[in-house]
Amino acid sequence: MSDAPSGGSPASAAMFLTETGYPDSPTLASGLLDVGDGHHLYWEVAGNPSGIPVVFLHGGPGAGFSTVHRRFFDPARYRIILFDQRGSGRSRPYASIAHNTTAHLVADLEILRCHLGVDHWLLFGGSWGSTLALAYGQAHPERVLGFVLRGVFLCQQHEIDWFLTGMGKFHPESYQQFLAALPPVERGDLLTAYYHRLSHQDPRIHGPAAYAWASHEDACARLHSQPHAGPPPAAFDGQRGPLPFLAIARLEAHYMVHRGFMAEGALLAGLGRINHLPCIILQGRHDLVCPPETAWAVHQGWPGSTLTIIPDAGHSALEPGIRRGLLHATATMAERIQPGHGMTP
Repeated sequence: MSDAPSGGSPASAAMFLTETGYPDSPTLASGLLDVGDGHHLYWEVAGNPSGIPVVFLHGGPGAGFSTVHRRFFDPARYRIILFDQRGSGRSRPYASIAHNTTAHLVADLEILRCHLGVDHWLLFGGSWGSTLALAYGQAHPERVLGFVLRGVFLCQQHEIDWFLTGMGKFHPESYQQFLAALPPVERGDLLTAYYHRLSHQDPRIHGPAAYAWASHEDACARLHSQPHAGPPPAAFDGQRGPLPFLAIARLEAHYMVHRGFMAEGALLAGLGRINHLPCIILQGRHDLVCPPETAWAVHQGWPGSTLTIIPDAGHSALEPGIRRGLLHATATMAERIQPGHGMTP
């Protein structure tokens, strides 16, 4: 499948679509982009150089992207842009929360857009990626062709509270280990306690906290959950390089402590700036990380949007029902976007 063509007609590309997505296409270009404040973002472009520009906005924040995410897009129709947000993946410095706010990430998107010579693009984001898509779209609606959103999260206080305590009602075994990473005296304010530990420079302090945070979230992310990761490794001494799960735990706590660096309800209040644009929303019925009420609220405030609730899915974009829905969404958007990258009526 990796040898499938990245060009040709849309019909020929559709022949290669499978249940797991489109074939991966070769990387056309990649690099590290200096966005200021000491941050350098890793980016890649794949697909059709003349295709519809689409930018993949990963979750977390802190999760980064992988090559599997390119497979949501028909490589014959789309110019596929992926990048690791500040502190994530291959961007540098790794797991840094310095100069890392929603406003910084929105500005980074504009820098990347200009760097790649993109006039307008489709925004594709799930979980935190949906938050960033809405924040960017409301700041720069004139640069957006449309939205594909999944597992919507708006960084509202009740969503943060649910993440910290509500998910544990359904996964008490992982929640017990989430609590056990903190001494009893610190458990009265979980977010503050975790933030202090995750922000600490000593891996013997931030390591166990990051492992517990990321493991609990992972246990809650799918309808059919994987076996729990179990107790953390015996030692976090910093001698084996950066911890792969540090960025997602540290950055998530950082953004939650600061309520997404936005006023409560700001993204819902700002829907009027973008609700003239097309929007397709996919939501797992049994999403424990980002429950469906938030996607419903966005849909209610966006009369032209479409919301599909997948009955047999949780939070992960790679669950079969969610994956199929996202593939259908990108195919639908490709039909609606004209060759000159305008939208059909």
